[in-house]
Amino acid sequence: MSKKNSYLGPLFIIGILFFVMGFVTWVNGTLITFFKKAFSLDNTSSYLVTFAFFISYTVMAIPCSIVLKKTGFKNGMSLALLVMGIGTLIFIPAAEMASYPLFLVGLFTIGIGLTVLQTASNPYATILGPRESAAQRISIMGIANKTAGIFSQIIFGKLLLAGASSADPKSELDKVAMPYLVLTVVLVALAIIIRMSKGLVEVSEEEDDDTPIAAQQVAVQKTSVLQFPNLVLGVLALFCYVGAEVIAGDTIISYGVSLGFPEEEARLFGTYTLYGMMFGYVLGIVLIPKYVSQQAYLKFSAILGLIVTVIAINSTGFTSVICIAILGFANAVIWPALWPLALSGLGKFTKIASALLVMGISGGAVLPLVYGSIADSIGSTQKAYWILVPLYIYMLYFGLVGHKKKSW
Repeated sequence: MSKKNSYLGPLFIIGILFFVMGFVTWVNGTLITFFKKAFSLDNTSSYLVTFAFFISYTVMAIPCSIVLKKTGFKNGMSLALLVMGIGTLIFIPAAEMASYPLFLVGLFTIGIGLTVLQTASNPYATILGPRESAAQRISIMGIANKTAGIFSQIIFGKLLLAGASSADPKSELDKVAMPYLVLTVVLVALAIIIRMSKGLVEVSEEEDDDTPIAAQQVAVQKTSVLQFPNLVLGVLALFCYVGAEVIAGDTIISYGVSLGFPEEEARLFGTYTLYGMMFGYVLGIVLIPKYVSQQAYLKFSAILGLIVTVIAINSTGFTSVICIAILGFANAVIWPALWPLALSGLGKFTKIASALLVMGISGGAVLPLVYGSIADSIGSTQKAYWILVPLYIYMLYFGLVGHKKKSW
């Protein structure tokens, strides 16, 4: 059996996990609009949804890496699904009590499970095959992730945003209970299946046949993960990227409503962003690494993100909404390109490095909250998108210079 065929089975299972991650992550855009209406929240308060969800990545990334060292990838993934199931289960008493803070606790708990899952699955997909095609493999995982996101936004948009009214928040919140009970059952069942699966093999973070011998020797000589500039700069790049991705994906529904679009129409805007991301992933699979390097694609994506952001801020109506959606296409391959560039040459430090990269996902917690605060303070959800400009500029720097630095 060829090496390629040997990792197709495990990648299929990882693809299922990416689908699960996408389903529970991308419903947040719908939840923001739903809770904003049900609890009569301002922009800043409504984006506590993303804050509670993504801040868990900062709080739990290092502990999760320690857990993974004890459990290994496979058992860690199973544990992650169980923790996510606890988080979705919390939504049921939160709906009964009409408690926004308890909903946030549930989102934080789901985020803890996702932290373990991200810390395990991304390096697993990176290490399992050749380094130069890592972005291609993670792009395939991204398609599974965004397909799930489209399904979740369509399903939950129909369930939660149809006729939502702040006049009777309790009756609106009752809509949450049954879908999240079903999610709980699915997550627990998947945890059991993953635990019993023979398809997922353990891989060592030092199993990196594509890392040059010289780079492996450098990794052995270094004593701290912070001695790798490409990793440290990559963590910051990931922080900027996830913030930009979440802003583009999770604010677009509320943005459409603020522009005067009916909620029934605006609830589908989030899927436009995800369709853009899926198209970007497909293009990445076709082009990387045969026709273009992952570094080149990263630079192109950052430049496109800059251009489209400026157009979105200076255009009106549906044109502006579509530009925010196009950011999905611009963002698509940044994530899969960043991971292998940031982990390049890390060797035995790969798991702790992966945990630090996962901490960068906290950009999805902090930056949408900053966006909401800016929108409230200046009274414009459109002008608040200026926050994206410095984020794309830094990602461009990492693609041009940052990932090449091997010493401080």
